[in-house]
Amino acid sequence: MADGGERCSTQRSRLGTQSQTGTQAGAQSIPAHSGGRHARTRRHQGFRSRILKSSRDVTVYLPPGYDEEPDRAWPLLILQDGQNLFDPETSFIRGRTWRVAETADEVIAAGAVEPLVIAGVANGGERRLAEYTPSRDWKMGGGEAGQYGEMLQRELLPFLRKEYRLRSGPAHTGLGGSSLGGLASLWLGLRHPEVFGKLAVLSPSVWWNHKYIVSYVNDRAPELQQRPRIWLDVGDAEGRRTLADAELLAARLRAHGWRDGADLHFERVRGGTHDEAAWAERVGPMLRFLFPGKSQ
Repeated sequence: MADGGERCSTQRSRLGTQSQTGTQAGAQSIPAHSGGRHARTRRHQGFRSRILKSSRDVTVYLPPGYDEEPDRAWPLLILQDGQNLFDPETSFIRGRTWRVAETADEVIAAGAVEPLVIAGVANGGERRLAEYTPSRDWKMGGGEAGQYGEMLQRELLPFLRKEYRLRSGPAHTGLGGSSLGGLASLWLGLRHPEVFGKLAVLSPSVWWNHKYIVSYVNDRAPELQQRPRIWLDVGDAEGRRTLADAELLAARLRAHGWRDGADLHFERVRGGTHDEAAWAERVGPMLRFLFPGKSQ
């Protein structure tokens, strides 16, 4: 994959990823159906947001032992672009997913990852760019990630905590995504570290609006009373500028106190590209860093 203009065109081709929306009016009454092909995923069709004035599907992965341990509460990881995570029939590239459920099962069974619940939130289709960008670009628009974050905090989290047995607090609540979803997750995590204490930032779109996120890190980091734990990665086949942008972001995080191996892991993935297959390979290592199990 080339850098420069091709880098941007590759990422921008994903900006309007298809939406899996529904028609139900109230989030609290949405029944769960089997989601995708994994036995322990549940799909809530048509989760309605009054804040965003739209509906989308939310697919939830339950860890091994969830039904057998009714008195246990579990950590939570929320991931963006939920239609690409579990079900090959709904993914951006049909048949290719992040294999989140299968990988989570493997690393949990190995004791490398703490058992956790993972919720995939489908993107808003044509609204994806607007909802996943923290600032408005004079050419491309966007800048509605603040409202999207309100939906996550005020509507989705209460819904998930009502439906599932979840631990509370930032130490047990993560947020993540790739590309623009990674950008949004990092921005929201830095904006609300009291809510999201673990961030999965895969191939983030640092380029957005003249690298706005780098300026935000510089402005916001000195104000933080607590720093979220961050997994940050980029593939070295995503383009020279994309790689340089991610390395700049990692450098700024380190300059503001994040420490490699403690609360920051920066991964330069050899041969890594900007697609579902590449991100699927990173799910296991990301989970091991953010939610380490007893064997870690």
